Amino acid sequence: MKKTALLLVVAFLFLTASTALSQDVKGAIKGAMGTAAGGSDSGAGDVAAGLKEALAVGTGNAVQTLSKSDGYFGDAAVKILLPQKLQTAAEVRKKAGYQKEVDDLILSMNRAAEQAAPKARPIFEDAVKKMTFEDTQKILNGGNTAATDYFKAKTTPQLTDAFKPVVADSMNQAGVTRSYKALTDRYTSMVPFGKMDSLDLDSYVTGKSLDGLFLKVGQEEAKIRTNPAARTTDLLKKVFAK
Repeated sequence: MKKTALLLVVAFLFLTASTALSQDVKGAIKGAMGTAAGGSDSGAGDVAAGLKEALAVGTGNAVQTLSKSDGYFGDAAVKILLPQKLQTAAEVRKKAGYQKEVDDLILSMNRAAEQAAPKARPIFEDAVKKMTFEDTQKILNGGNTAATDYFKAKTTPQLTDAFKPVVADSMNQAGVTRSYKALTDRYTSMVPFGKMDSLDLDSYVTGKSLDGLFLKVGQEEAKIRTNPAARTTDLLKKVFAK
């Protein structure tokens, strides 16, 4: 009974964290909460459905945030920087008066990630649909990143396959490959013994894109677990008392 009530609380907190959720959905979740608080286990399936809806909203919020212009580039927490092995070459180029060249390369990588981000929405939605009641129980009883870990385990291969072609196409159109080659070639010509190993920039940007995506999903999960404002409502006080 306590687990059911807590599951309802998690669903409610996630839902209240979203401004995009319809009043009908919020009403349905509140109704399910009332049923569980009253002592019936018959609403367990509805509770699981409510949590799944909440998770769909949360992942949708993460995708929407990153899909906007500057979704990656304007957020220091997820901004994609140059690979470590390019840092030295970039510093050399900056000192030689090519700051804009380096800045444009970084901007293009982040724009590619922003263009790829919408591809995550249907993949997350499918993962939520396939979530079992046992999965919801594990998320409830797991650690603070249980939902995020679930999505990582279930969606990373599909997300990689979906993101990489978009990233590659975007960076190709923006001339990132040419900029990268120019950066490394000029570095090699300017620095004795400065030859650099080849780098799969498409894979690098795809990987960093997913890192940022799951960071945002994790932030959405944090809202459903630690939203103090939502916990001050009479309804939540009643549920926690059970």
